[in-house]
Amino acid sequence: MNALSRADWLNKVPEVTLAFWVIKIMSTTVGETGADFLAVDAGLGIGWTSAGMALLLGIALLWQMRGKAYTPWIYWLTVVLVSVVGTLITDILTDVLDVSLYTSTAVFSVLLVINFFAWFRVERSLSIREVNTPRRELFYWTTVLCTFALGTAAGDLATEALGMGFTWGAVVFGALIAATFMAWRMGGNVVLTFWIAYILTRPFGASFGDLLTQAKTYGGLGMGAAWTSAIFLCVIVMLVAVAQLSLGNRQLATK
Repeated sequence: MNALSRADWLNKVPEVTLAFWVIKIMSTTVGETGADFLAVDAGLGIGWTSAGMALLLGIALLWQMRGKAYTPWIYWLTVVLVSVVGTLITDILTDVLDVSLYTSTAVFSVLLVINFFAWFRVERSLSIREVNTPRRELFYWTTVLCTFALGTAAGDLATEALGMGFTWGAVVFGALIAATFMAWRMGGNVVLTFWIAYILTRPFGASFGDLLTQAKTYGGLGMGAAWTSAIFLCVIVMLVAVAQLSLGNRQLATK
């Protein structure tokens, strides 16, 4: 390991690059459209879909945490499944249990704050540059799940309950992401701006996914969940394949 430090080698999450954000946003969109496709279009219903996706997420997360270093395809598979499960959690609360979007958004916000507080209290940092112990990784994935659930609830709250609509929802959340990026470029705290952007990409991806998939009579473009999910998944697979090959080449170069 001449070119890579021990910390870099053991870190279980990817470097934050443009490709990271592209895959992250697409994963959030797939979470929204994929959940809708399985539960509605495929006719599985929200119960069976939730059970199946939760099982797959458990397997992927176990696989991810058993590894000793970042593996792109395992990591991003876990993210996509977290996105789907996070969407389904909010859908169950809203559609099945009739919990108000105001309530679910507030509850997930509190849970996220509690998780951040516990993570910082124990590890003294919220940085993802050294997620290299099981405990840190557990904090990381708990945070990710909370951000996806919160983002879904906040996105639905903005586009549906507040009547913003899919187009304006995508525009507003996209503008907030751009503002966060500018804050980072102007010297804002790296960890804080990262997590703010990470949270905002979820409602942006959900709003964008609904804009693409929903019927035109509901303000969407009518592409359908199946086609949108398939297209975005193909792009994700290609980008992750490039990341996997690049990582493999770097590892070979250090031997």
